Amino acid sequence: MIKIFVDSGSSIKQEEKELYNVEILPLKILLNNKEYSDGVDLSMDVFYKALIEDWQFPKTSLPSMEDTLERVSKCVEEGFDVLIITISSAISGTHNALKMLFKDNDKVRVVDSQSAVGGIKILVKEANKYLNETLDFVEEKLNALASRIIALAVPETLDYLRKGGRLGVTSWAVGTILKIKPVIALKNSVKVAGKVIGLKSAMKYLINALENCDVNYPIVPSYTFNLDNLTELISKTPKEYVGIMIEKDNLDPAIACHWGPNAFGYVFVQKKV
Repeated sequence: MIKIFVDSGSSIKQEEKELYNVEILPLKILLNNKEYSDGVDLSMDVFYKALIEDWQFPKTSLPSMEDTLERVSKCVEEGFDVLIITISSAISGTHNALKMLFKDNDKVRVVDSQSAVGGIKILVKEANKYLNETLDFVEEKLNALASRIIALAVPETLDYLRKGGRLGVTSWAVGTILKIKPVIALKNSVKVAGKVIGLKSAMKYLINALENCDVNYPIVPSYTFNLDNLTELISKTPKEYVGIMIEKDNLDPAIACHWGPNAFGYVFVQKKV
Protein backbone atom coordinates (compact mmCIF):
# COMPACT_ATOMS: atom_id res chain seq x y z
CA MET A 1 0.00 0.00 0.00
CA ILE A 2 1.29 3.44 -0.95
CA LYS A 3 1.13 6.59 1.19
CA ILE A 4 1.38 9.87 -0.76
CA PHE A 5 3.23 12.96 0.43
CA VAL A 6 3.38 16.35 -1.32
CA ASP A 7 5.06 19.62 -0.43
CA SER A 8 2.97 22.75 0.05
CA GLY A 9 3.94 23.94 -3.44
CA SER A 10 1.03 21.69 -4.42
CA SER A 11 -1.33 24.32 -3.00
CA ILE A 12 -3.23 21.49 -1.32
CA LYS A 13 -4.49 23.03 1.90
CA GLN A 14 -4.39 21.34 5.29
CA GLU A 15 -8.18 21.03 5.23
CA GLU A 16 -7.95 19.24 1.86
CA LYS A 17 -5.63 16.44 3.02
CA GLU A 18 -8.43 13.88 3.30
CA LEU A 19 -9.95 14.94 -0.03
CA TYR A 20 -6.66 14.23 -1.79
CA ASN A 21 -5.50 11.45 0.54
CA VAL A 22 -2.09 13.03 1.14
CA GLU A 23 0.28 14.21 3.81
CA ILE A 24 1.74 17.69 3.33
CA LEU A 25 5.34 18.81 3.85
CA PRO A 26 5.19 22.60 4.42
CA LEU A 27 7.74 24.83 2.76
CA LYS A 28 9.23 27.51 4.99
CA ILE A 29 8.34 31.15 4.37
CA LEU A 30 10.23 34.14 5.79
CA LEU A 31 7.94 37.16 6.05
CA ASN A 32 8.41 40.30 8.15
CA ASN A 33 11.52 38.69 9.70
CA LYS A 34 9.48 35.75 10.97
CA GLU A 35 9.62 32.18 9.69
CA TYR A 36 6.34 30.41 8.98
CA SER A 37 5.39 26.92 7.89
CA ASP A 38 3.45 27.34 4.66
CA GLY A 39 -0.23 26.54 5.15
CA VAL A 40 0.22 25.74 8.84
CA ASP A 41 0.77 28.94 10.81
CA LEU A 42 0.57 31.51 8.01
CA SER A 43 -2.99 32.45 7.11
CA MET A 44 -3.86 33.79 3.68
CA ASP A 45 -5.11 37.02 5.28
CA VAL A 46 -1.77 37.67 7.02
CA PHE A 47 0.15 36.79 3.88
CA TYR A 48 -1.81 39.07 1.56
CA LYS A 49 -1.76 41.96 4.03
CA ALA A 50 2.01 41.75 4.11
CA LEU A 51 2.24 41.35 0.33
CA ILE A 52 -0.25 44.06 -0.71
CA GLU A 53 -0.40 46.60 2.10
CA ASP A 54 3.08 46.32 3.58
CA TRP A 55 4.80 45.47 0.27
CA GLN A 56 6.77 42.69 1.95
CA PHE A 57 8.05 40.04 -0.44
CA PRO A 58 8.50 36.65 1.25
CA LYS A 59 11.44 34.32 0.85
CA THR A 60 10.81 30.60 0.64
CA SER A 61 12.97 27.67 1.67
CA LEU A 62 12.81 23.89 1.84
CA PRO A 63 10.60 21.87 4.17
CA SER A 64 12.24 20.74 7.41
CA MET A 65 14.34 17.71 6.51
CA GLU A 66 14.26 16.50 10.13
CA ASP A 67 10.46 16.62 10.27
CA THR A 68 10.19 15.01 6.82
CA LEU A 69 12.50 12.14 7.76
CA GLU A 70 10.56 11.50 10.95
CA ARG A 71 7.14 11.50 9.29
CA VAL A 72 8.13 9.41 6.28
CA SER A 73 10.09 6.91 8.39
CA LYS A 74 7.03 6.42 10.60
CA CYS A 75 4.93 5.52 7.54
CA VAL A 76 7.57 3.05 6.36
CA GLU A 77 7.65 1.46 9.83
CA GLU A 78 3.88 1.07 9.59
CA GLY A 79 4.33 -0.95 6.40
CA PHE A 80 3.68 1.66 3.72
CA ASP A 81 5.64 2.41 0.60
CA VAL A 82 5.95 6.19 0.37
CA LEU A 83 5.56 8.29 -2.76
CA ILE A 84 6.62 11.94 -2.50
CA ILE A 85 5.51 14.28 -5.31
CA THR A 86 7.44 17.54 -5.26
CA ILE A 87 7.28 20.97 -6.81
CA SER A 88 9.31 21.16 -10.04
CA SER A 89 13.03 20.75 -9.50
CA ALA A 90 13.55 23.63 -11.95
CA ILE A 91 12.05 26.15 -9.52
CA SER A 92 12.84 24.68 -6.10
CA GLY A 93 15.57 22.67 -4.43
CA THR A 94 12.98 20.56 -2.58
CA HIS A 95 13.07 17.66 -5.04
CA ASN A 96 16.83 17.23 -5.02
CA ALA A 97 17.05 17.58 -1.24
CA LEU A 98 14.45 14.85 -0.71
CA LYS A 99 16.06 12.59 -3.32
CA MET A 100 19.30 12.84 -1.39
CA LEU A 101 17.57 12.31 1.95
CA PHE A 102 15.97 9.03 0.86
CA LYS A 103 18.50 7.81 -1.71
CA ASP A 104 19.23 4.62 0.25
CA ASN A 105 15.60 3.80 1.13
CA ASP A 106 13.93 1.62 -1.50
CA LYS A 107 10.59 2.05 0.29
CA VAL A 108 10.52 5.75 -0.62
CA ARG A 109 10.24 7.24 -4.09
CA VAL A 110 10.57 10.97 -4.87
CA VAL A 111 8.89 12.09 -8.10
CA ASP A 112 9.43 15.44 -9.80
CA SER A 113 6.04 16.92 -10.75
CA GLN A 114 7.74 19.16 -13.34
CA SER A 115 5.03 21.56 -12.21
CA ALA A 116 3.42 23.00 -9.08
CA VAL A 117 0.00 23.83 -7.60
CA GLY A 118 -2.75 22.32 -9.83
CA GLY A 119 -0.26 20.17 -11.71
CA ILE A 120 0.59 18.34 -8.51
CA LYS A 121 -3.13 17.98 -7.73
CA ILE A 122 -3.64 16.25 -11.08
CA LEU A 123 -0.73 13.89 -10.37
CA VAL A 124 -2.09 13.11 -6.90
CA LYS A 125 -5.47 12.19 -8.36
CA GLU A 126 -3.71 9.87 -10.78
CA ALA A 127 -1.52 8.30 -8.09
CA ASN A 128 -4.56 7.56 -5.95
CA LYS A 129 -5.76 5.16 -8.66
CA TYR A 130 -2.74 2.92 -8.07
CA LEU A 131 -2.20 2.74 -4.32
CA ASN A 132 -1.85 -1.05 -4.41
CA GLU A 133 0.69 -1.05 -7.24
CA THR A 134 4.49 -0.92 -6.96
CA LEU A 135 6.41 2.33 -6.66
CA ASP A 136 8.09 1.59 -10.00
CA PHE A 137 4.71 1.26 -11.71
CA VAL A 138 3.30 4.48 -10.22
CA GLU A 139 6.47 6.47 -10.90
CA GLU A 140 6.34 5.47 -14.57
CA LYS A 141 2.69 6.52 -14.81
CA LEU A 142 3.32 9.87 -13.14
CA ASN A 143 6.43 10.72 -15.15
CA ALA A 144 4.51 10.15 -18.39
CA LEU A 145 1.62 12.32 -17.21
CA ALA A 146 3.82 15.07 -15.72
CA SER A 147 5.44 15.74 -19.08
CA ARG A 148 2.01 16.68 -20.48
CA ILE A 149 0.84 19.02 -17.70
CA ILE A 150 1.00 22.76 -18.26
CA ALA A 151 0.03 25.66 -16.02
CA LEU A 152 -0.89 28.94 -17.74
CA ALA A 153 -1.39 32.05 -15.64
CA VAL A 154 -1.82 35.77 -16.17
CA PRO A 155 -0.77 38.30 -13.52
CA GLU A 156 -2.97 41.39 -13.25
CA THR A 157 0.12 43.48 -12.54
CA LEU A 158 3.79 42.97 -13.38
CA ASP A 159 4.94 44.47 -10.08
CA TYR A 160 5.33 41.17 -8.23
CA LEU A 161 7.17 39.41 -11.05
CA ARG A 162 9.62 42.30 -10.93
CA LYS A 163 9.83 42.21 -7.13
CA GLY A 164 10.57 38.48 -7.23
CA GLY A 165 13.35 38.95 -9.77
CA ARG A 166 11.53 37.15 -12.61
CA LEU A 167 11.12 40.28 -14.73
CA GLY A 168 13.70 42.98 -15.52
CA VAL A 169 13.07 46.67 -14.85
CA THR A 170 12.93 47.56 -18.55
CA SER A 171 10.43 44.80 -19.38
CA TRP A 172 8.37 45.78 -16.36
CA ALA A 173 8.29 49.46 -17.37
CA VAL A 174 7.43 48.80 -21.02
CA GLY A 175 4.84 46.18 -20.14
CA THR A 176 3.17 48.41 -17.55
CA ILE A 177 2.97 51.41 -19.89
CA LEU A 178 1.60 49.39 -22.83
CA LYS A 179 -0.66 47.27 -20.59
CA ILE A 180 1.03 44.13 -21.87
CA LYS A 181 -0.07 40.94 -20.13
CA PRO A 182 2.43 38.09 -20.29
CA VAL A 183 0.92 34.62 -20.23
CA ILE A 184 3.27 32.68 -17.97
CA ALA A 185 3.70 28.97 -18.55
CA LEU A 186 4.96 26.54 -15.96
CA LYS A 187 6.00 23.34 -17.68
CA ASN A 188 9.05 22.16 -15.77
CA SER A 189 10.43 25.71 -15.74
CA VAL A 190 8.79 29.16 -15.82
CA LYS A 191 8.57 30.72 -19.29
CA VAL A 192 6.60 33.40 -21.11
CA ALA A 193 4.17 31.56 -23.41
CA GLY A 194 2.75 34.68 -25.02
CA LYS A 195 2.15 38.41 -24.69
CA VAL A 196 -1.19 40.13 -25.20
CA ILE A 197 -2.68 43.56 -24.65
CA GLY A 198 -5.21 43.77 -21.83
CA LEU A 199 -7.08 41.31 -19.63
CA LYS A 200 -9.73 40.37 -22.19
CA SER A 201 -7.11 39.29 -24.71
CA ALA A 202 -5.34 37.34 -21.96
CA MET A 203 -8.56 35.49 -21.15
CA LYS A 204 -9.08 34.68 -24.83
CA TYR A 205 -5.53 33.28 -24.97
CA LEU A 206 -6.20 30.95 -22.02
CA ILE A 207 -9.50 29.75 -23.45
CA ASN A 208 -7.96 29.03 -26.84
CA ALA A 209 -5.18 27.08 -25.14
CA LEU A 210 -7.78 24.61 -23.84
CA GLU A 211 -8.27 23.35 -27.39
CA ASN A 212 -5.16 21.28 -26.67
CA CYS A 213 -6.60 19.96 -23.38
CA ASP A 214 -7.05 16.23 -22.76
CA VAL A 215 -10.60 16.13 -21.37
CA ASN A 216 -9.96 12.76 -19.68
CA TYR A 217 -8.20 14.69 -16.91
CA PRO A 218 -9.42 17.57 -14.74
CA ILE A 219 -8.76 21.24 -15.31
CA VAL A 220 -7.67 23.18 -12.22
CA PRO A 221 -8.85 26.83 -12.27
CA SER A 222 -6.41 28.90 -10.22
CA TYR A 223 -6.30 32.40 -8.79
CA THR A 224 -4.66 34.61 -6.20
CA PHE A 225 -6.50 36.57 -3.53
CA ASN A 226 -9.54 37.69 -5.54
CA LEU A 227 -11.87 35.50 -7.61
CA ASP A 228 -13.21 38.21 -9.92
CA ASN A 229 -10.85 37.69 -12.87
CA LEU A 230 -11.11 33.90 -12.67
CA THR A 231 -14.90 34.05 -12.43
CA GLU A 232 -15.03 36.15 -15.59
CA LEU A 233 -12.64 33.76 -17.34
CA ILE A 234 -14.77 30.73 -16.47
CA SER A 235 -17.94 32.51 -17.63
CA LYS A 236 -16.37 32.87 -21.09
CA THR A 237 -15.05 29.29 -21.23
CA PRO A 238 -17.00 26.63 -23.21
CA LYS A 239 -19.13 24.32 -21.07
CA GLU A 240 -17.25 21.22 -22.21
CA TYR A 241 -14.22 22.48 -20.28
CA VAL A 242 -16.08 23.99 -17.34
CA GLY A 243 -17.67 20.59 -16.74
CA ILE A 244 -14.33 18.93 -15.96
CA MET A 245 -13.00 21.65 -13.67
CA ILE A 246 -12.34 20.81 -10.03
CA GLU A 247 -12.45 23.23 -7.09
CA LYS A 248 -10.99 26.71 -7.64
CA ASP A 249 -7.48 26.89 -6.23
CA ASN A 250 -6.44 29.98 -4.27
CA LEU A 251 -2.69 29.55 -4.70
CA ASP A 252 -0.58 29.07 -1.59
CA PRO A 253 1.82 31.86 -0.53
CA ALA A 254 4.97 30.14 -1.80
CA ILE A 255 3.65 30.44 -5.37
CA ALA A 256 1.23 33.37 -5.09
CA CYS A 257 3.93 35.84 -4.03
CA HIS A 258 5.35 35.82 -7.59
CA TRP A 259 2.00 36.43 -9.28
CA GLY A 260 0.58 39.02 -6.91
CA PRO A 261 -3.14 39.47 -6.19
CA ASN A 262 -5.83 38.94 -8.85
CA ALA A 263 -3.79 36.62 -11.06
CA PHE A 264 -5.72 33.83 -12.77
CA GLY A 265 -5.16 30.79 -14.95
CA TYR A 266 -5.76 27.17 -15.84
CA VAL A 267 -3.75 24.02 -15.20
CA PHE A 268 -4.47 21.09 -17.48
CA VAL A 269 -3.11 18.02 -19.25
CA GLN A 270 -2.22 18.48 -22.89
CA LYS A 271 -3.29 15.96 -25.52
CA LYS A 272 -0.80 13.28 -26.48
CA VAL A 273 1.27 14.27 -29.47
